[in-house]
Amino acid sequence: MPSSSILADTGELAHFTGRFFREAFRPRFEVRELVHQCYAIGYQSLPLVGITGFIMGLVLTLRLRPTMVQFGAASWIPVMVGLTIIREMGPIITGLMVAGKVSSNIGAELGSMRVTEQIDAMEVSGTNPFKYLVVTRVLATTLMVPVLSLLSDAIGLGAAYLGINMKGVTTLALFSSQILAKLTFGDVTAAVIKTFFFGFAIGLIGCYKGYYADKGTEGVGQAANSAVVVSSLVVFIIDLLAVQVSSLFGIS
Repeated sequence: MPSSSILADTGELAHFTGRFFREAFRPRFEVRELVHQCYAIGYQSLPLVGITGFIMGLVLTLRLRPTMVQFGAASWIPVMVGLTIIREMGPIITGLMVAGKVSSNIGAELGSMRVTEQIDAMEVSGTNPFKYLVVTRVLATTLMVPVLSLLSDAIGLGAAYLGINMKGVTTLALFSSQILAKLTFGDVTAAVIKTFFFGFAIGLIGCYKGYYADKGTEGVGQAANSAVVVSSLVVFIIDLLAVQVSSLFGIS
């Protein structure tokens, strides 16, 4: 992609973001559509996020155990797995899963509406399509990604407990106390805050790509594909920035 195109897309996305904030706080509020999008994005993404979180916790524990046993640090497995999932793996894996599933769906859905001129029809009829289609979806992803991330953390920790007991015996009380002893309020806060930004970016990019999709079925496919690629990349960039900001505030 030429650099001029990247700069143009960045400028248009910034303008799109500014329009979102203007429309988000201006009545009338589409509460019913927001609730529907929260269900569609949150509840329907839960099976994928849950399965991914379970596999993540189980594989991480089983792969980490031989190395920890080799160095005589098997008792530290719950702490390392717990902090890794809560601080980093849970949020980033959830963000990527939602980016792959939700951002592509939003891009394809809005792209189809643009191609079939449904959005133009809404504008002609006096309906505000931006508020109804874009604002509700961006707010829904912003609210649901943190919830999904917390659920993924819980499922991943449950899988980690199962993985530890495959090779030994550890009580749930001991497993929990070891994690909580090293877990700080800053760890949880930083992890939750960045998931709000993950959700906002995923929803915004998906809506932007779909809302301005090119005409024709090829444009719909390109909108869905580019929404996944760009939103996944932005998730990594936000995570990198979050790590730097956390370091500045002494949250290691």
